[in-house]
Amino acid sequence: MTPKFTRAKPQQAALKLLFYAPQGAGKTFTALLVAEGLAARDGKRIAVIDTERGTDFYAQAIPKRTVHPEAFDFDALYTRSLAGTIDALRSLDPKEHSVVVIDSISHLWDAAINAYEGKRTSGDSIPFPAWAGIKRPYKRDVIQWLMDSPYHVILCGRQRSVYDTSTDEWKRLGVEVRAERESGYEPHFTARFEVVRDPKDTARSTYLMIVEKDRMGVLAGRTFANPSFKTFEPMLEYLGTRQAVSEDPDEVVERDAELQDEEARKVAVKLQESTVIKGEFTSKIGAARTLQELAVVADEIKKKRTKLVEAHRNELAETYTATQKALQS
Repeated sequence: MTPKFTRAKPQQAALKLLFYAPQGAGKTFTALLVAEGLAARDGKRIAVIDTERGTDFYAQAIPKRTVHPEAFDFDALYTRSLAGTIDALRSLDPKEHSVVVIDSISHLWDAAINAYEGKRTSGDSIPFPAWAGIKRPYKRDVIQWLMDSPYHVILCGRQRSVYDTSTDEWKRLGVEVRAERESGYEPHFTARFEVVRDPKDTARSTYLMIVEKDRMGVLAGRTFANPSFKTFEPMLEYLGTRQAVSEDPDEVVERDAELQDEEARKVAVKLQESTVIKGEFTSKIGAARTLQELAVVADEIKKKRTKLVEAHRNELAETYTATQKALQS
């Protein structure tokens, strides 16, 4: 069936957010604040996949915590297993949960790599062909599943530096989330967190959220101090009632593979036809006894030029030139 263009409609019913930062910059706390607000709005619960036990103290009341001293209420799974995460996500019920927090997505990407590393018997680097298999479950069964799901999603990731390694002296280009390179492109919203310490009062800090991407354009390009759920509330009015689902990647591969197979078949047919034509004209060139007869063959070749592959055209041209020189002498 031929795909058809249809009028575009807003089909995003849930926020898909990515927070990344160095340690202690407030990404986990902010993620829980936002998740709490979203869950309360929906009348449902929060599901947290915690890979580093980073939410333990947030699950209890701490009166001395100046912001949100009461305990956060959420359901948690503590694992760094990619397979365990995939199984847990598939078991979620949208009637019960409306928000999924993963902290940290960096560990799940590590798990995908470590699973392959455990199969290696040498110290060589991971071969290029292996990367497709490493990425597939992470990208398809975690990232894409979350982006297509009806849940609000908050991915928390660690920060890493990016360097230009094209010269002997590496140059730092900036920072990015420590995960599979395309992870940052999938969510609707990406923000980097920084903490600014007050040099005059070490008990005071400002947590900054630098918005790097916002597909809605509501918060784009802005920096927020000590962000909370209220920071994201302006985005909620632009959510729709239906969550778009992307194409199944396996079906896409199968469809495109069929296209490549068809192209390969066409190439094989043309090559076979070209081989026959080349043989025919090679014989005719060899049979020419005068320049006039050779010129007639040249005219015939021009009429069938489009049926010849480039290599055969070049071979005939070389044979023709050599015969022409022989007849001229």
